[in-house]
Parts: sequence; structure tokens; C-alpha cells
Amino acid sequence: MTIDLRSDTVTKPTKEMLEAMYTAAVGDDVFGEDPTVNELERKVATLFGKEAALFCPSGTMTNQIGITLNAGPQKEVICHKDSHIYLYEAGGIMSNAHASVKLLEGAYGKISAETIAEHISPDDVHACETTLLALENTMNKGGGSIYTLEEVHPIKELCSSQGIKMHLDGARLFNALAVTGDRPSDWGEMFDTLSVCMSKGLGCPVGSLLLGSKKDIKRARRIRKSLGGGMRQAGFLAAAAIYALDHHVQRLEEDHARARAIGELLDVHPSVEEVLPVQTNIVIAKLSVIPEEMLGKLAEMGIKAVKFGKDQIRFVTHLDFTDHMLEELRSRLQNLS
Repeated sequence: MTIDLRSDTVTKPTKEMLEAMYTAAVGDDVFGEDPTVNELERKVATLFGKEAALFCPSGTMTNQIGITLNAGPQKEVICHKDSHIYLYEAGGIMSNAHASVKLLEGAYGKISAETIAEHISPDDVHACETTLLALENTMNKGGGSIYTLEEVHPIKELCSSQGIKMHLDGARLFNALAVTGDRPSDWGEMFDTLSVCMSKGLGCPVGSLLLGSKKDIKRARRIRKSLGGGMRQAGFLAAAAIYALDHHVQRLEEDHARARAIGELLDVHPSVEEVLPVQTNIVIAKLSVIPEEMLGKLAEMGIKAVKFGKDQIRFVTHLDFTDHMLEELRSRLQNLS
């Protein structure tokens, strides 16, 4: 049995999700005529208290559209140096928005209002104008760390006072909400645009949504088209997302519990120096050996993980990782030298 913990994107649709997809009503979404896509967009926009939403193939696309809406040439995006939008989106901020980036430091991938305030560009002809702040929740490189509303409120006040827009990369926002118990609409109030992913913790095969005002989403449709993201009978995919929202959100704590168990197993392993605090479904282990060595041994035992820095590896729990697999993982790790 192979145990694949590389990412929560490796899941397969459940039987019930497939049935929802097979029976979906569809139309041409570029013409706005796919009823299931329209239903999904209304459902998610309402959930987060936003005026509108746009269904896209990926979270990278929704992030890049959100950034392009709020930044451009001679404009600046502030984000953490380990942000997904900077590290893992193929230079999209430059190639899509043609914007500059200011990278900040912060523990576990998070930045504070105080740090942001120190780095907003001055109103000076020599400076690039800061127009957008982007946060990530949960924070991938931070080990699935969570921003709280108490942390975001002063950031929102600062940005509002400076006329700076806010975008949230909420690829695993539902994982964060499963821990904090916040209402999705509480987070909708904090950000001008939000990206939420259906194909990670919620187990869908494809898709993310960009949320915002009607004006922004109208512009976003044009940007999506220019990026090649206009989909036709996308209702088959939207039906999977609707099913996931109705049936897979409550179970996220199961993934978190299994991630904590993995963290405990790794914490006592002789090749592991440190395990980042496990808050959600991501486990990052700092190693005393080179990652390739550990990953090679894990692969021989049928365990898949990924290198996540010069001395780190990452495990991510998900819908297809069961308690039985956890026990099998426990047994195999005990035999890992």
C-alpha cells in the first residue's frame, strides 16, 4: 500500500462526488449559461458575504487575477517572503500584473501590522506605490499556520487608512476556519478579494473561486479569459465543489488530528531536529540529514512526501488518508533508521 502525503491535491473524487458530477446540469460558462457554475458562484459568494464570485481552474489563477485587479506597473505588492504567490506561481506577479514585490519576514510565514507599517512605500516620486497587501491562510511554508481575526483586524485598519487593497490567498482557508470556528463572512469583511480552493482539503478534482465586488468580478472575467481560463461546460467540476461544500467541510478536523499524530511520530525520530507546530493538515519536519536521503528511504517503504527547503520535508493529510493508513505509517516509521 502506497501512502501518498505529498499534498492534499492528490485525492480522488468520492463515489458520491462522482455521482453529483455525472448528474450535473451544464451549459457554456463563458456565455454565463452553466447553471451549476452559477449556483456554485452564488453559494460561495453568499457564504463569505461577498457580492460575486468567479470559478477558475486553479488557485494560482484566482490569486493572479486578484493581484492583477489591484496592482500593476509601478505598483507594489507586499507579502511574506515565503508566500505561495511569490514562490510557487511561476513569477506571475511580474508576468501578469507587471508589479513589484516587497517581501517581509515573520514567524511561521505570518506578518504583523507593525511590520507592514514599516515597509509601506512613501509618497515619493522615487518609490513604487504600495497598492496591495496579500496574506495567506493557512500559511503553507509556515507549516499550515493560521492567522486569527485578532491578528488581521489591525492589518485591515492600517491598509484602509493607507488606501491599500487586501487579497487573501485562502487556498486552505476552510482548514483554518475548522480550527478557529470563525464565520466565513468574518473573513470576507477583511479582504477586497479572496481566493478559496476546492481541490485541496475539500477533495475536489479541479477548481478555485475568486471572491469580490461585482465590479471586480466583472473585470476578473476579462482577465480570466486573457489567461485562457474561460471554461465551457464547467458545471461538472462545479458540481463536485458544491458537493464538497455540503459534505467535506465538517470532516477537516479528521485531517488535522491525523497530521498532529504524524507530527508526534516525527518529533521523536532521530533524523528529525524539529517539527513546526502542527495546527492544521500540514506537517513540516526539519532534518539533521539531507532531505533526499530521508525521502529516498521513505519511498522505499511506500511513503511519499516532498522536499520543502534545504533541510525540510513536508507531509499533508487529506481526504484519502485514513486511520488505517496512519497506523501503517506509524509502523513503517518505527522501522525507518
